[in-house]
Amino acid sequence: MARLKLGVLISGRGSNLQALIDACAAPAYPAEIALVISNETAAAGLARAARAGIPSRIIAHRDHAGRAEFEQALDAALRDAGVELVCLAGFMRVLGPDFVARWRDRLINIHPSLLPAFPGLDTHRRALEAGATVAGCTVHFVRAKVDAGPIIRQAEVQVRAGDTEHDLAARVLEAEHRLYPEAVRLIAEGRIHVVNEKVASRD
Repeated sequence: MARLKLGVLISGRGSNLQALIDACAAPAYPAEIALVISNETAAAGLARAARAGIPSRIIAHRDHAGRAEFEQALDAALRDAGVELVCLAGFMRVLGPDFVARWRDRLINIHPSLLPAFPGLDTHRRALEAGATVAGCTVHFVRAKVDAGPIIRQAEVQVRAGDTEHDLAARVLEAEHRLYPEAVRLIAEGRIHVVNEKVASRD
């Protein structure tokens, strides 16, 4: 069976990219990374791709006249590489509705909270300030609204007494590294689909 071809979009250190690289290294894993794209020239994740022998490209948003042109370049690069599923992994640009529509149900993101709680930035600080006893992360299909879309999988992380933002972030990140490859596996094996904007298992 052919492995699902992934395109991974990054902006920074690429730790979730590394989790996907490690998962894809297993011969039985049903996906492979065809291309890594960074919008930042200095993204540390590019070195991770290079070490793994994965093709990468820098498509800097600053080099384009606007979001439409930038996203056209992203789309062209992904399609040229034969990408079938786009994985956002610390990609710090909001994608526009046209791009999201073109990749509908083939574009996923991982977010460091239990959505719909705490969308956006500063999730760990906000969770601690709210007195949450449970935090976590979510893998979801992307929609035009930020941090919305059908939820694929979530992982819970207990908030401990005395936790700092750094403490909580570190434990949530560990959960992310386990969760993202699991969610990609479900998609690659055709075990889930979207029905009425919710993820359902295939019989």
